[in-house]
Formats: sequence, C-alpha cells, structure tokens
Amino acid sequence: MPAGQGVCQDNSALCMGIELGSTRIKAVLIDASYRTVASASFLWENRLDDGYWTYHLDDAWTGIRDVVQQLGKIAPLEKVSSLGISAMMHGYLAFDSGGNQLGSFRTWRNTNTSEAARILSDAFTFNIPLRWSIAHLYQVILDGEAHVQEIAFMTTLAGYVHYCLCGEKVLGIGDASGMFPIDSLSLSYHDGMTAIFDQLALSSGFHKKLVDILPTPLPAGAIAGRLTHQGALLLDPSGHLKPGISLCPPEGDAGTGMVATNSVAPRSGNVSAGTSIFAMAVLERALDGVYAEIDLVTTPTGHPVAMVHCNNCTSDLDSWVRLFEEVAKASGTIVERSTLYAAFYRAALQGDADGGGLVSYNFISGEPLAGLSQGRPLLYRLPDSNMNLGNFARTLIYAAIASLHMGMELLLEKENLKLDILTGHGGLFTQPLTGQQLLADALSIPVAVTSQADEGGAWGIALLVAYMELSAHCDLSLDLFLAEHVFATAEVHKLQPDPEGVEGFRVFMERYRRGLVVAAAAVENLVR
Repeated sequence: MPAGQGVCQDNSALCMGIELGSTRIKAVLIDASYRTVASASFLWENRLDDGYWTYHLDDAWTGIRDVVQQLGKIAPLEKVSSLGISAMMHGYLAFDSGGNQLGSFRTWRNTNTSEAARILSDAFTFNIPLRWSIAHLYQVILDGEAHVQEIAFMTTLAGYVHYCLCGEKVLGIGDASGMFPIDSLSLSYHDGMTAIFDQLALSSGFHKKLVDILPTPLPAGAIAGRLTHQGALLLDPSGHLKPGISLCPPEGDAGTGMVATNSVAPRSGNVSAGTSIFAMAVLERALDGVYAEIDLVTTPTGHPVAMVHCNNCTSDLDSWVRLFEEVAKASGTIVERSTLYAAFYRAALQGDADGGGLVSYNFISGEPLAGLSQGRPLLYRLPDSNMNLGNFARTLIYAAIASLHMGMELLLEKENLKLDILTGHGGLFTQPLTGQQLLADALSIPVAVTSQADEGGAWGIALLVAYMELSAHCDLSLDLFLAEHVFATAEVHKLQPDPEGVEGFRVFMERYRRGLVVAAAAVENLVR
C-alpha cells in the first residue's frame, strides 16, 4: 500500500476522533489519507468542588454534542464509518450496578491519595502515582467513604463515554495502564498485583475482586464495540450519525499523544505540554530501579513506556497573559490574546539564558514531583535581578518545564535512557520555536515538532480508528502504520540543544531547587 493511501474500502468514508482534554473538548474528522477535513472544539474548565478537582459529566456531554454538531456543519456525519474516544487519563469515576455515578469525578489533578499510593507502591514494589485510579479507589476504601460498598464498575473518562456509546466496559491498554499496572506479555492487568490489592482491600472491609470492577484492556487494532441507537443520539440528537459503526478501544491522552507524534517505537518519545506536561519514553529494556517520579505505563499496543508526569504546565503562564490583556484594555488598547501570546513567546527568546535571576513556580495545584501537596503559584527575584519582559517570559516557560526536567534526569542519568528525539505537541509548541528550543535546552535532547503538532490527541484517536479499520484487512504493526502511511511525508522541524541555553537552564535550575523551600513554606502559610 503506497504511503499516504487510505485503508477504508470506501474512500469517501470518514473516521471521527473525539478527545476530552483538560481545557478543550476537541473532535476531528479525517479522510482516507489521514488528513483532517473538519475540526471543532469546545472550552470547558475543571472546578474545585468540596476540595476535589472535578468536571461535571453533564458538561462533558454538552461539549461532546457541541463539537459533533460543529463537525456536521462542515462534513456529512452519514459518512462516518467508525469513531473513537480519548480523554484525560487516571482519576476516579465509579458507578453502582445500575450505572449511577458514585461520588464526584476526581481528576488526575487531585493529590489526596498519598497514603494509598505509598501503601500500594510498597506492596507492589512498583510506583503507584497519586493520580492513578487504583490509588483513588484504595484511598476511598481506607477512608471508608459511604459509597464504597456500592461500587460495581470504575473506569476513566474515556472509558465512561465509550461505555455510554456502545455498552462495552473496555479500555485501551494505554489508558488502562494508568488505572492499574499492566503485564505487557499477557496484555492484561498484572495478576500478582491484583491478588495483593484484593488482600489489602479485604483487610479494610472491601470484598469485591478488582478484576470484576475494572474495564477489560484492549490493544490498538481491536474492535471495541458498535455504536448503539441510544449512543448515536447522545452524540448527535439530529440523527445524522448512524448506529452500528465500530468503535476503537478508548484511549488516554498519553496514548493518543504518542500516536499523534509518531512516538510508539523504542528510543522514541514525546512531550505533551498544556495544562499539564508529561514525557513518554518508549523503553528498550526494563528499568533497573523503582522511582516515585516515574510511571510505568504502555503504548496503545501494550509496549512498556516510562512516563514523567507533572500536574502543572502553562496554566500560570496563561494567567499572566490574561493579566497583560487586561492592562492593554485598561490603557484603551484592544489586543487579540493570540497576538499577546506570540509577543510573549518571542520575547522569551530574547531573555538572558538563565532568566536573569528570576524564579517562578507554576503550581496551580499540588505537584508530587516537587514534593508539594497543594498549589501556590509564586514569582520571586533578588533586588539586582534583571527584570524585563524577555526574562519574565523565559522564566515562566522555564517554570513550565522545570518539574519535567527533574523527572527526566532520573531516566537520562540514572537509567542511561537513550532517546534519539523527542517530539512535542500541545499548547507550549503552538508558537514557533520558543517552547521547542527551551525544552531542547532543558533536556539536552533534540526536540521536533511536526506539521500536525496542533492536531493533538483528537487526531491521534482518529488515527487509532483508522488503524482499527486497517487491522480488519491486513496485519501491520502500529509503528509501521504510522511511519509508512501517516508520517511518511510529514514536515518535521527539529531543533538541537543550544550550548548557551543548556548552561543557562542549568543555572536556573540551581536557583529553582534552592527556592523549593519557599514554595513549600507558601503551602503551609499562605492559606485563606
């Protein structure tokens, strides 16, 4: 099959991908050549309710229907041959036997699970991060929350939407690997660890078997269900989207990010940078150590991946840009926010390599990699620091990638991880050069951005839909499908680390690490 040629028997057919991200719900339609023919987005925000970062599921459906309606105005929904759902990984979504939600949806951003994560990590000899679904479940059990005995099913946000559309309690294996550890040989949950969890839970009065309440993991390429009549109306009340079309396994945003950046083969990796930032490094071998800073998850086909995840990235930077927008308006000048972002990122490249002595902490929420249970955004400087726009902008971008740097150090130095290149996608890379160059300098690794960098996870899940259709007709691995058919003609812009920038970031990180005691003190003392 020539590069770029589609896999659908009907070349007019379209594949739909929907991703529920942290700030946008986005949908795309791609054609038989994997090009985006229609895209749509809907803004939504998490909220802090009763101490938990959450989204209301009614808002999710409002956004999903909105983006599908937008797509239908651009291309006929009757031509959609298959679809897939992706969303933020991890968190806690539990339901009773009647499908009623139990408790609130607790997102990856919550850090109230430290006791559970510590106990499970010690019991498994395997790092269980605070945001993983199993940590949330065990914390609920430890806390004896009223609904715990009613739990019949738990899943991720993508798994929940998928279940509502087709009735299948399944999950893409990459998303499942952020719920509970996966055995990459059996492509299922780790048997030994599930047995350990069941014993721990039983001692706390929880009698159900874990495998009975978790969704079944499925690798990329599998058919994960068919759209029901009710599911079609959930997506498209107008009735243009037809029931019966196939769904690929619902995947997490980490997996779709790997697909969207052609980073599923060993020695490849990607960085997704938006509200949160995380790096995915596909492993050639098992890690020697167990690190609290590093998750072990999988690609959408089940291959082991080291993941460094940070809860905070550009949210603090976004707040400053909004402030500048207000200043402009107060002075009688209306400036488009996109123009402000472009100016801000350009200025960062003109700043001193070390940020001029400024230090910023972007912690809107807690950041486990920095040892902080709660968020306190801070900016500090010495009296003789070189305070100007370039240094201010560079410092905020440095802050957005500083926590990631600390986690990646373990992989690159202690584990001697070899990466040929990192591919970036997400909001940090939408402005040319700046985020890409500063990340290359921070990690001392070449960073690439492809011509599809702005398509994101919605495009990634649409590609997994197309791969599912291909798998019904021929046997081709996911990495070859991406390399030979999707990215064969893609434009790739690669930047090498700049020695001056590498040294400047090193100096910045020395100040950053020393000042973490200030950030910790802020958590203790800056309270409402």
